[in-house]
Amino acid sequence: MFRPLELFIGLRYTRAKRRNHFISFISLVSMLGIAIGVTALITVISVMNGFEKELTERILGMVAHATVSGVDSSVRDWPHAIEIANANPHVRGAAPFVERQALMQGTRVTGGVIRGVLPDQEPKVSEIDRKMLKGRLDDLKPGAFGIVLGNELAMQLGVGIGDKVTVYAPEVSVTPIGAVPRFKRCEVVGIFSVGFQEYDEGLAVMHMDDAERLFQLDGPSGIRLKLDDMFRAWDIGRELAQQLGQFYRVQDWRSGHANFFSAVSMEKKVMFIILSLIVAVAAFNLVSTLVMLVTDKQADIAILRTLGISPRSIMGVFVVQGVIVGAFGILLGVIGGVALALNLPTLVKWIEHTFNVEFLSADIYYISEVPSDMHWSDVGWIAAIAVVFCLFATLYPAWRAARTQPAAALRYE
Repeated sequence: MFRPLELFIGLRYTRAKRRNHFISFISLVSMLGIAIGVTALITVISVMNGFEKELTERILGMVAHATVSGVDSSVRDWPHAIEIANANPHVRGAAPFVERQALMQGTRVTGGVIRGVLPDQEPKVSEIDRKMLKGRLDDLKPGAFGIVLGNELAMQLGVGIGDKVTVYAPEVSVTPIGAVPRFKRCEVVGIFSVGFQEYDEGLAVMHMDDAERLFQLDGPSGIRLKLDDMFRAWDIGRELAQQLGQFYRVQDWRSGHANFFSAVSMEKKVMFIILSLIVAVAAFNLVSTLVMLVTDKQADIAILRTLGISPRSIMGVFVVQGVIVGAFGILLGVIGGVALALNLPTLVKWIEHTFNVEFLSADIYYISEVPSDMHWSDVGWIAAIAVVFCLFATLYPAWRAARTQPAAALRYE
């Protein structure tokens, strides 16, 4: 005889009797419901991963993995600090910087952050040189007081390449006639766009020597680092700060955007929970399918019981059938979800081109394409959760089948 017996009978029961195709139809609906739920969950989580990856890359294009900066003082011997940083095997690049808030005036007035950099060192820690729309980062020359603006900031100031921007430092100079605001007229030599509003709208870049003169500093504010593992940024930055021998403040790439990444993570978890509930509802459709099957097979169950099969084995029969239906649905869902997640950007472009619609307008959104980043670990978790839901859905019908009394079931046969 075929062993195990529960699996053999469960496979036979997967198809209802010919006189009752309704149960087979309900089984098919349950299977398709699970497949659609799993497909939707894999696709949505992949899209959320895609948006998170896209935004993280844009942020890291302007923010160093770690920053070691002085507390109320400058890093005077910054070449030595750079040497110490580069000696660390985890450091891919290091560059000094100056960063201060300032007021800028072109045709209009607005505030922003002035970042002083060395054009030959900055590409080691950021991608601003590859985000230039006009001009080049190398056009920043010491003593020339050139300035590179974000494209949104340039529009707010009403300036373009070759125009003048007056930068007002937050400190004042004391003269015989009183306190005079410290300012400098700078020429716009470049415009960049990273696709992230915080930087496109609020960041201006100068040569570090010019920024030090404007803000009357005797050295850079600190050292920016690019690492081989950005998730160890805090530990590596703290280690370097201790090697420098003074009291420094260490910040990693997440510290300035903690609320943003927390919001993205929370949204992703909420979407996962909501869509998991949809999968759960689809999985628990198996309950009605199996209950009707148990009712349809009352006589068969009674005969099996009279032949000596235990209630536990009867439960196993219907658990096997529920798992089979659920497994086929999960398999279809995984195949569909993976295929959709891998081809979603192409599919969205085709829909936009065919039906002349635009889901994410470039005039409104910084990310104008639907990104997708599928992780196999997410697929595994989704499939495992769906299996658990299917197992729970089989328990009540299987328990009800095991409680079938042979005499009562065969009374009218």
